[in-house]
Amino acid sequence: MSALTCFKAYDIRGKLGEELNEDVAYRIGRAYGEFLKPKTIVVGGDVRLTSEALKLALANGLRDAGTNVLDIGMSGTEEIYFATFHLGIDGGIEVTASHNPMNYNGMKLVKENARPISGDTGLRDVQRLAETNEFAPVDESQRGSYEQISVMEAYIDHLMGYINFANFTKPMKLVINSGNGAAGHIIDEIEKRLKLANAPVSFIKVHHEANGNFPNGIPNPLLPECRKDTSDAVREHQADMGIAFDGDFDRCFLFDENADFIEGYYIVGLLAEAFLKKEAGAKIIHDPRLTWNTIDVVTKAGGIPVMSKTGHAFIKERMREEDAVYGGEMSAHHYFRDFAYCDSGMIPWLLVAELLAVKGETLSGLVSERMKAFPCSGEINYKVSDAKTVIAELKDKYLSSAIAEDNTDGISLDCQGWRFNVRTSNTEPLLRLNVETEGNTEALSKILKEIDSVIKASTV
Repeated sequence: MSALTCFKAYDIRGKLGEELNEDVAYRIGRAYGEFLKPKTIVVGGDVRLTSEALKLALANGLRDAGTNVLDIGMSGTEEIYFATFHLGIDGGIEVTASHNPMNYNGMKLVKENARPISGDTGLRDVQRLAETNEFAPVDESQRGSYEQISVMEAYIDHLMGYINFANFTKPMKLVINSGNGAAGHIIDEIEKRLKLANAPVSFIKVHHEANGNFPNGIPNPLLPECRKDTSDAVREHQADMGIAFDGDFDRCFLFDENADFIEGYYIVGLLAEAFLKKEAGAKIIHDPRLTWNTIDVVTKAGGIPVMSKTGHAFIKERMREEDAVYGGEMSAHHYFRDFAYCDSGMIPWLLVAELLAVKGETLSGLVSERMKAFPCSGEINYKVSDAKTVIAELKDKYLSSAIAEDNTDGISLDCQGWRFNVRTSNTEPLLRLNVETEGNTEALSKILKEIDSVIKASTV
């Protein structure tokens, strides 16, 4: 039995050839089918050059396990989520490596109602069966069927249900950078709906065509070096907002009318406030990395802020437990109760565009006061050999002056006028740091330098 190193904490991701290939994809499909025994599964794949072949191998494994396979073709991850809960079927698998390098691919797995399958909810069991690779001979009479379908119309209908076309009364210009990923075909369909409704919204499309060679680089706008094309287009076209997606568009990143990148943290507060105006007293889920702005906004709007461990599986589980209307992570993952508690990269920008239209304000105007009230560092990553030692050093230095300590995810220390969270990555060998202050950018800079020196001294 050989170990399959492509199985990670939340999903499947690995280097092509050595870690993930068509044989491994078949075994994953067969193992999923044998373990969960689903009647019908939906599959899809992103634009990567290997996604189609891996998806078909996966489908063959599912079919050999007796599972009927519905194939929605080239798609983003949230289209699989939608198809699973909309069709009322037993699960779904998206073949995607999102923002990982060219020589990677992977899979995201869900079961009924688009509930995530991760380490402790079945992924380890699927891994064990795939690694053992001791499947019974295929019974041709019990083999599952294969059908290509489309849920596009229903999916677009669902997206349009989050906004009111009548609110778009003045011309609005949006730059949309699909990063040559899977988002472009959805943007085209949304554009058609807006035109049919006579909503005066125009799109400037950047890197729009799906292209698995990613001629303009891997789409990952979380990295500053991947933001220039969107910013440049906002300036050139004097747009009201810029929107950039990652490869499977489960995250969207926003730029204001000045072409400045807006940290996902402040968008969480903006969307939370919007939902609370529609549903007073609702619960809002947030992650522990940056919290003060979200807690402040939600509390003042009469909502209930609830902290969850970072990561989509944890957030979705907590949202279901609390029946929260919305959940947001500073990493630009936004979750919606009406989307089966799943994350979507399309719903957030539609809601923000509607907010701009309703309030008659600019995006910078909507978030600038919050950014001044709680300036933050954004996430800073460190490659360290011994993360536990570094975290212990930081705790030792700052715990005595801390007002509060939280260990929901890594360690969070609230000090007088500032706080920080430091945690190990769930998906990469990195230490992740986030710092925020109460309205003091000078203190933020000073604290960052101090923490940086502690981390670097601990890794010598």
